[in-house]
Amino acid sequence: MGDTFPTTTVAAVQAAPVFLDRESTLDKALALIAEAARHGAELIVFPEVFIAGYPYWNRLKNVFQTAGYFTTLLKNAVEVPSPTTERLCEAARRSGVYVVMGINERPTNTLGTLYNTNLILSPEGRILLKHRKLMPTYAEKLVWGFGDGSSLRVLDTPLGKLGTLICGENANPLARFALLAQGEQIHLSNYPALPAGDAGGYDLGEEIRLRGANHAFEGKVFNVVASAVIDGTVVEKVAETEEERRLMAGPQMSFTGVFAPGGRLISDTVPPGQEGIVYARCDLEAIIGPKLRHDVAGQYNRFDVLALHLNRAPCTPIIEHGPPAWQPAAAPEAWHPAAEPTVQPVPAQPPAPAASPAASSATSRRARRED
Repeated sequence: MGDTFPTTTVAAVQAAPVFLDRESTLDKALALIAEAARHGAELIVFPEVFIAGYPYWNRLKNVFQTAGYFTTLLKNAVEVPSPTTERLCEAARRSGVYVVMGINERPTNTLGTLYNTNLILSPEGRILLKHRKLMPTYAEKLVWGFGDGSSLRVLDTPLGKLGTLICGENANPLARFALLAQGEQIHLSNYPALPAGDAGGYDLGEEIRLRGANHAFEGKVFNVVASAVIDGTVVEKVAETEEERRLMAGPQMSFTGVFAPGGRLISDTVPPGQEGIVYARCDLEAIIGPKLRHDVAGQYNRFDVLALHLNRAPCTPIIEHGPPAWQPAAAPEAWHPAAEPTVQPVPAQPPAPAASPAASSATSRRARRED
């Protein structure tokens, strides 16, 4: 009969965090994991930086007025590992599901930088991947540092080969190809919601839909797309003027859904501004037919003409060379005569044998000739 390929139920969560409140958002995330698992989900995708929110203040205020917001975001960010990640891992283990969770990540070496990070958790309760967004978009550069190529990796799991990109990374052809070339089969992508009132004609929801369908079409993969919601906790904390309240409380832009290989939408969607979970069945055998036509990671490419260079080296603030780091010397021990080194006498050398008269005469003749 040949090999069979797995069929998986996936879930995309469209929800609002409890804005700038890590613990309350974590409680909400755990409840949503349990709810999606009860409905049969084996893989659950949450929005971008769900814990604990997107930095909307950069769309509203002068940058020099935002230090307080950044401080609050940093205080509510997530270290990896930490008690927060332990609770997330335990929820994944308890429900027996894979979870993709967007977080504001606080590194342990500094209090001046955050990263926009996706965690992929296993049903065994382990962190399989920590992917930092490579390039924050536009005003996001005021808040998040840059990721690196070390996390552009595909995970080989019983559900299929999983890869993830965050928001604008899904518009980067090279980042997407890096995952496709590793055999990606189920793509996991997430986004914020944005207020429509200050977009200047830009429609994020439509762009998310286009990106989601495009990657599914080009890569012949399933694409699970999850977006956020702007709720009253956002408006309350960042909107200080009537104009800011009008912008943040008005119409929103988002898109949540699941695409099949070839780009067809195979799930329900959730209207912008509303919370909900959408589900879909992903049968990996459905990848084969579309790839027969265009397999950009295989027979429909010319790697002798076009190829991608991927630098996997982690970007670190310090690269150490040389011997191990200096360690304090041990305290000297008290002197004791027995510890004094013993001087060994040099053995006496035996006297050299006396030269014979004949040898002395020959030596004298050589000396005279040399003179």
